[in-house]
Amino acid sequence: MHEPRLTRALRDMLNTQRVASLGSLNQDGSPFVSMVPYAIEPQAACLVIHISLLAHHTHNVLRNPAVSLMVMQAEMAGEPVHALPRVSMQATAQQLQPDSPAWQAAQQVYLARFPEAEPMTHLGDFSFVAIFPTAARQVAGFGTARPLDAEDLASLLRPRPTA
Repeated sequence: MHEPRLTRALRDMLNTQRVASLGSLNQDGSPFVSMVPYAIEPQAACLVIHISLLAHHTHNVLRNPAVSLMVMQAEMAGEPVHALPRVSMQATAQQLQPDSPAWQAAQQVYLARFPEAEPMTHLGDFSFVAIFPTAARQVAGFGTARPLDAEDLASLLRPRPTA
């Protein structure tokens, strides 16, 4: 099955980059941005983060599940930074209940991507959170941008279509 160039580029970026910027809202409504490693859970079509209940952004996410997530290509020496491919997503965060099927699926994909995080999954102050994108803006390079809706994003997070 043919996949458009911009869709393929975005799918590849989401699958190869491992870190995102998470935007959340402080209690007073001011914005707060933090770095989070993420994995993709294809069955639920969401991104998964594993965050400490001691972290500032976790309090924000649990109080207000409206978040933003940005993933971008790494900067390369000699290349213009204004053309870096990136995607900014509006999303809803959902804390997963320990040992639920969703939590188990999240743990599986997260540890497949970050096996070094396994000891942290046994700590009581860490939690898996599913990030469900609702809309996004993809910038594929200078002058190449497009909006994406929730359906577009869900299809990107599922396995690549085959012929």
